[in-house]
Amino acid sequence: MPEHNADLVILGGGSGGYACALRAAELGMSVVLVERDKLGGTCLHYGCIPTKALLHAAEVADNAREGDRIGVKSSLAGIDMVGVNAYKDGVIAKLYKGLQGLVKSRKIELVVGDGRFEAPNAVTVGGERYVGRKVVLATGSYARTLPGLEIGGRIITSNEALRLEEVPRRVVILGGGVIGVEFASVFKSFGAEVTVVEALPRLVPNEDEFASKLLERAFRRRKIAFKTGVKFTGAKQSESSVAVSLESGEE
Repeated sequence: MPEHNADLVILGGGSGGYACALRAAELGMSVVLVERDKLGGTCLHYGCIPTKALLHAAEVADNAREGDRIGVKSSLAGIDMVGVNAYKDGVIAKLYKGLQGLVKSRKIELVVGDGRFEAPNAVTVGGERYVGRKVVLATGSYARTLPGLEIGGRIITSNEALRLEEVPRRVVILGGGVIGVEFASVFKSFGAEVTVVEALPRLVPNEDEFASKLLERAFRRRKIAFKTGVKFTGAKQSESSVAVSLESGEE
């Protein structure tokens, strides 16, 4: 098996991995960065950046809808999801190109493929072995599901929500953390009826309580429904809808 040596081998090219690679290269280390998908990882391609692009589109929609309130004659004719997705993908592509150029300029060796951590200082990728004085594991995360909830059809994760081709009429979001409330805000601005279900006592439960109160107040003002302190128990889908059952007996 061919072997390559470097000061540092990093498994995972997401936000943590490429930031580590750039800093190590800045300090004069030779770096191998292994990524199975696209450089930039979840944040750039499936998380932070695309959701912020959608939130910007949602803000523009709200501004158009509310222009008369400040003396600007405007109206919202509708949401073209093909156009919204094209805008979002353009934002991602621009940042992706810039990141690729930055990594190349720092002389970081980018290896695309499935990496396996096989020894304290070695990673194998596609039949080749990369040995470092140090190895950093930055393998990231993935969208999880809930017990009894099968993903498919109209039951989707945030990954699929980023690629919707039309705005749903009604949306139930299971989880009131930062990702859930971002999508709740986007869908409401796009014209959907939204309900957020969170098992813990408040929205964004990992944030300070005052932040939760401010967000909940804003959601009430915008007529975004939310149910806190209640657990999901099941979901049944038909060709046209999904019925979500809650521990409280509501559906």
